[in-house]
Amino acid sequence: MKNVPLILSIVAVAVAVAGGIYSLTLNPKSEKNTPADGSDSTSVTMATSGIVYVDLDRIVQEYDMASDLGAVVETRVKNIQDEVNRRGKQLESEMLDFQNKINKGLITRSVAEVQGQELQKKEAEFNEYANQKNNEVIEEQTVMMNQIADAIQTFMEKYNEEKKYTMILTNQRGVPVITADRSLDITDDVILRLNEEYIKEKNKNNK
Repeated sequence: MKNVPLILSIVAVAVAVAGGIYSLTLNPKSEKNTPADGSDSTSVTMATSGIVYVDLDRIVQEYDMASDLGAVVETRVKNIQDEVNRRGKQLESEMLDFQNKINKGLITRSVAEVQGQELQKKEAEFNEYANQKNNEVIEEQTVMMNQIADAIQTFMEKYNEEKKYTMILTNQRGVPVITADRSLDITDDVILRLNEEYIKEKNKNNK
């Protein structure tokens, strides 16, 4: 019998977020950081030129909103899985009982044909039900990922209104930033302020 898959993965969420957020080029004024004496640009760090990056995997893992929504969706998915499994086991038990009666010659051929058709109908209905629930799981997770992505994107746009970086790169599993000066990594500050904003909004809604 089919089990509804649980697809609550950090990777899936991170991919959804990455697809909708970066790079931010909200303050294209890097020329203000060009040395007046016309010296080589290598003397100017990426940080002073306004280019920084965030570790998207860490943000999703440590974002309180992602944890809260993940817990809610995981509970819903588990309830769906439990119900699908319960119905599947019940149908499987009926099929085994039917086969056992046939093997022992406990029912006539005509009765077996009728019961067999009924079981086939039940199996088709169960498969349709399982597919429907699987789609519900996917929809739940898609909505969750969209909510997280939208919250992070909205925050980052507001964050950059204050910071005025030329570009914020998204780094995920070492791509595209393989190695860089740690001073360019603003992940800690983003996580701190992202969670502060979420907790503040959460407390306001709970009043």
